[in-house]
Amino acid sequence: MVKKGLVYAEGQIDRLSETMMARKTRLFDPGSSALFPLSRSKLDLYLNCPRCFYLDRRLGIGRPSGPPFTLNSAVDQLLKNEFDEYRAKGKPHPMLLEAGIAAVPAQHPQLEIWRQNFKGVRVSHSASGFEVFGAIDDLWMDTNTREFIIADYKATAKDAEVSLDADWQIAYKRQMEVYQWLLASLGLPVSKRSWFVYCNGMKSEPRFDSTLRFKIKLIPYDGDTAWVEPKLIDARRCLEADTAPAPAVDCEWCEY
Repeated sequence: MVKKGLVYAEGQIDRLSETMMARKTRLFDPGSSALFPLSRSKLDLYLNCPRCFYLDRRLGIGRPSGPPFTLNSAVDQLLKNEFDEYRAKGKPHPMLLEAGIAAVPAQHPQLEIWRQNFKGVRVSHSASGFEVFGAIDDLWMDTNTREFIIADYKATAKDAEVSLDADWQIAYKRQMEVYQWLLASLGLPVSKRSWFVYCNGMKSEPRFDSTLRFKIKLIPYDGDTAWVEPKLIDARRCLEADTAPAPAVDCEWCEY
């Protein structure tokens, strides 16, 4: 088979066909009564631009993806390793003690599944017809209230002090609120207060010496999940429409 100057072997054609079929089966079908899987990130895509959301989930035309943030992934995994060590001991991580947070890394039989991408915490939401899911970074247990505290790891490298004050960080806050909604929907007691473990790479060090040092700041955030269910229903109506909605005013992808 030749296409635009490329020659495909028979095995390659089979794999291409399988990929295309898999992509097609993940698209929204308005005639299907089955729950449609919707990730936390795709709900955020709807909030950013309903048109991009419609093109992605209904027509299979996604935004171009950027390179993976492998250093951030490494920080995430190392933090999980640290907190898992104290989870096994049933003791608070020194970070929690230093910040005066009355909590320990939580133990739950589903935690490892909840942390896995493409699995995560899953909730069947009949009102919208979605199976909503998202992968959390960590869970702590408030030793006073016995509520679950959601912790999310972030990594960056900048001279300024890290915070949650930038306009674009609304996505971080919504992310946390969806996680709170998911776990609460499973019947778990979830604390309104969550924590961002924000790691800022120190670029002012005189030498590298194969070691990248971080300044870690724990930032509290009190979430409000009241918006989640109404927006899920709105996202469903968006996908059920016969035509794509107008582009968001500030969507750089639609503008391009």
